[in-house]
Amino acid sequence: MGKGALLFVCHECDLLQRIASVPEGSTARCRRCGAVLWKHTRNSVDRTLALSVTALFLFVVANAFPFLALKSGSIVQQTTLLSGVRALQAQGYSLLAGVVLLTSILFPLAQILVTIYLLLPLRFGRTPWQFRRLFRLLNRVQPWSMMEVFMLGILVSVVKLAKMASVVPGVSLYAFAALIFVLAAAMSSLDPHQVWEEAEKEGGC
Repeated sequence: MGKGALLFVCHECDLLQRIASVPEGSTARCRRCGAVLWKHTRNSVDRTLALSVTALFLFVVANAFPFLALKSGSIVQQTTLLSGVRALQAQGYSLLAGVVLLTSILFPLAQILVTIYLLLPLRFGRTPWQFRRLFRLLNRVQPWSMMEVFMLGILVSVVKLAKMASVVPGVSLYAFAALIFVLAAAMSSLDPHQVWEEAEKEGGC
């Protein structure tokens, strides 16, 4: 095997194997079951950083403007993401309010900020402080970011509320919907192996 070969354990069949290198845009698969071991994305750091900055902008918009407005006659009631959480707590659903707050606001925000914190210094040839710990934290936070589940619940509620009042989508709703796709694209373009290589190149690992 080559000097720079890396050990990989297949997550499907547990076969331990070495991979010397994977060209950009190529994919390494398990020799036994064919599962993807490493997908080497082109310009992973730049692409993920650009998408993460976009996601941060969309996150700010999604939380700064009205999410939905309910109009019944001359009465108009607007709601934001945070006001929805407060409404759940006021109705006695504190546990549900906490889950919504964590999975739809705090965890996605942490995911975006940690990604930018890790990749921005690497983009300029520096390794961020506490790189190892924060990169592992990013992997742990990512599965708990469930904005798409919250969005599905909102759509179901809109269908039911449409029978009682006029539902007017706000700027926040469109920003939140775009945020789901942008953040998913950012995490999809993130190549962990390339990030580790960049950090090791700068002597931070």
